[in-house]
Amino acid sequence: MSPRRAVRLRISGRVQGVWFRGWTCQQAIARGLAGWVRNRRDGTVEAILSGDEAAVEEMIATLREGPRLAYVSAVEVEDSAEAVGASFKALPTE
Repeated sequence: MSPRRAVRLRISGRVQGVWFRGWTCQQAIARGLAGWVRNRRDGTVEAILSGDEAAVEEMIATLREGPRLAYVSAVEVEDSAEAVGASFKALPTE
């Protein structure tokens, strides 16, 4: 089992109105990750991912592709110490 890791991501591009949050929830849950995802008023999507380091890295790579209708131009990643609980969910826009 690899170590645990938590990251905060900011995803830019055509990432709102293309089911990005719902898709992100499905992908994160399938990998056993905890955290959340939300749209930002500036048009980006923000997420916190927490879990097995290998699963977090795989999820970051998946987010760089996005769902079928999305276009991801950038994914900013920084380590996070935010407590997120044990599940993954979509949050309201902030």
